[in-house]
Amino acid sequence: MSSKSFKSPHPDFTVELGRKLSALLVPGDIISLSGDLGSGKTTLVKGIYLGLGGQRTDPVRSPTFTLINEYQGAVPIYHFDFYRLKDYSELEDLGVEEYFYGEGISLVEWGERFPEYLGDDYLSVRMSWVSENERELAFEGASQRCQTIIAGLTEALSQQSLNHDKHRDSPN
Repeated sequence: MSSKSFKSPHPDFTVELGRKLSALLVPGDIISLSGDLGSGKTTLVKGIYLGLGGQRTDPVRSPTFTLINEYQGAVPIYHFDFYRLKDYSELEDLGVEEYFYGEGISLVEWGERFPEYLGDDYLSVRMSWVSENERELAFEGASQRCQTIIAGLTEALSQQSLNHDKHRDSPN
């Protein structure tokens, strides 16, 4: 099992983390997003959407009442919310498997409610409050695919940090 945590000091960083994550995703990837209300799940989805070519002016909203929002980027993004679902039959009624094994990327808020339905190859992102603006995002996955995503994200964020430090240390 591979895992890595990142601190996000503000929502804009969470969006940027989503952008970096999007560069590592391919159709068929499933990400389970868990955390309390307001922990930044939809903010991360917005970053993924923007990273895949979505427009900043397009609304990215939690699908709490609609259950599924679809966004068109470089690949389709399927944004689910399992919070209100009571059992597996409701997932089947929604046709979730067709989305999961289709042409897009599936982002599932409250996916921990039905982990068996997500299969063995999903990436888990647990988001928790550190302070009013700061969040911790814990990425975890058992498959080789998840390990590759986590390693790639770690590398992308370390490069961003190095570039930021270079500019900060610059005499300009």
